[in-house]
Amino acid sequence: MQFTIQHEDVATQARTGVLTTDHGNIATPIFMPVGTQGTVKGVAQRVLVEEVKAQIILGNTYHLYLRPGIDIIEQAGGLHRFIGWQQPILTDSGGYQVYSLSKQRKITEEGVHFISPLDGSRHLFTPENAVDRQRSIGADIIMAFDECTPFPCTYEYARLSMERTHRWLDRCGNHLIKTQSHYGYQQAFFPIVQGGIYPDLRRASADYIAKADFPGNAIGGVCHPTGQLYEVTKWVCDILPKNKPRYLMGVGTPQDILESIALGVDMFDCVMPTRNGRNGTLFTPKGRINIKNQCWKRDFSPICTSLGNVTSAVYTKAYLHHLIRVGERLGAQIATIHNLSFYLWLVQQARQHIKMGNFSSWKAAIIPQLMQKIT
Repeated sequence: MQFTIQHEDVATQARTGVLTTDHGNIATPIFMPVGTQGTVKGVAQRVLVEEVKAQIILGNTYHLYLRPGIDIIEQAGGLHRFIGWQQPILTDSGGYQVYSLSKQRKITEEGVHFISPLDGSRHLFTPENAVDRQRSIGADIIMAFDECTPFPCTYEYARLSMERTHRWLDRCGNHLIKTQSHYGYQQAFFPIVQGGIYPDLRRASADYIAKADFPGNAIGGVCHPTGQLYEVTKWVCDILPKNKPRYLMGVGTPQDILESIALGVDMFDCVMPTRNGRNGTLFTPKGRINIKNQCWKRDFSPICTSLGNVTSAVYTKAYLHHLIRVGERLGAQIATIHNLSFYLWLVQQARQHIKMGNFSSWKAAIIPQLMQKIT
């Protein structure tokens, strides 16, 4: 994997680049649709490419391990072949999912023991088998197995959690060099910065991850309700090497994406566009729409004509209002395609304005529009 920076903004830390993988190039900054179980809910792979303009999608090791099973994916020749996706894939290690089981898991130095919520069977995720499973899945970018530091937590717990993440990273790295890709193409490994909301811990973790010298780096554990996302991101981006891609995990709102691009982040993922779409919330360049509201019942104008995708330009607000209100699956599908198209449009616009040299002024002008609620 190679990362080449092409343009840098003069007023912020924003930059455009190209991430080169064996399954294709990725223009950054980029948003990655979440395909947890080998699918972006309700959206065919062809539509993701042709309409949404997705360049890379995510899979989740925990979910794919439970269903359909790593052996099935291996027999298919890897996740790309199993799901019919020819472009790059990133896999989360599953650390966040096993951690979030709370009452059904136990964290030890060895790894995380957990009980499957599907059938009550017992399982163990370790740094080593997380690498092995991601090798078998065949993602182009694979993630370190970390402990997602909880929020809120004490300074002492955050420190111990961070130090465990670092020890697990060392084990991942040692195991990585003993293994190789199952399918003949390169798999890049990204470690994850932790440390909670504590500045010295975040900086210490960023320094540790930077010195590990892997192809890219991720920032984890930022999805907490304290409003410190930008502070944490800045602390970390000031330390992580500029010549490697930075991936802010689980973020987020359109505003958060643009502000984080300004801080030097290159890659994003979040379930917000898909989950909100299924619930009837649409993102547009002029603000958010709750399509369930009665004001859209007789609005026969297109959902949006400025995103460059067919779905948003063909279907009307009145029709989508009807579909969502009566619970038709097509409504969730249309809303999901629209929202993902908007997110990919947004990062494309960010790339364009970085190249033009006016990213900062464009960001300042568009964020108030994006935050509006259109009724």
